[in-house]
Amino acid sequence: MTPTFCARHLIRAGLALIALCAITTTVSAAPVNLVSTGRTSPPVGHYEFCRSNPGECRALGRDAGPMQLTRAAWQHMLTVNASVNQQVAPDTDERIYGVAELWIYPDAVGDCEDYVLLKRKRLIERGFSPSNLLITVVLQPNGDGHAVLTVRTDYGDYILDNMRSDVRLWSETGYTFVKRQSPAHAGHWTKLGPGTANSVAAIR
Repeated sequence: MTPTFCARHLIRAGLALIALCAITTTVSAAPVNLVSTGRTSPPVGHYEFCRSNPGECRALGRDAGPMQLTRAAWQHMLTVNASVNQQVAPDTDERIYGVAELWIYPDAVGDCEDYVLLKRKRLIERGFSPSNLLITVVLQPNGDGHAVLTVRTDYGDYILDNMRSDVRLWSETGYTFVKRQSPAHAGHWTKLGPGTANSVAAIR
């Protein structure tokens, strides 16, 4: 083989390797966001919450897509998740209020939905768009229903959870995701997959 022929093949091989690396990097770095599969009914607790707080369950306009995850935004997410988890002691609505389900901003005690409401409120106060702060119903590995806050970002959907001090991608939580608020309307809900939460009741 002549040096020119060898050099030409080396250049082609190098370009192919660069292209392969670029594709691999693009795939691995692609954001992983939950996908809605259609409209569904809200949890009964959120339906009642909206009746008492209509201003917090309004139309949000056209969905502009997930927010940019900056270092400042990430720090806000960590701070709010940790501070609310520390501030509020967990207990059931039955024990606190004597009713099966009541969504309300907690003071010193609350259940999972109350943590979510307070975290969402505090992040909105820090400049987050409500369309990227979505109350979400999940199933725990044991089948129990649970509520968490999803923060939609261009790096994926992150979960703020009263049962964890860290903030994780939804795919790293071990939960089955059932439904969540619509990013276009805070009073509407969308399906995320199969399953029915047995601790977070929904209206039919």
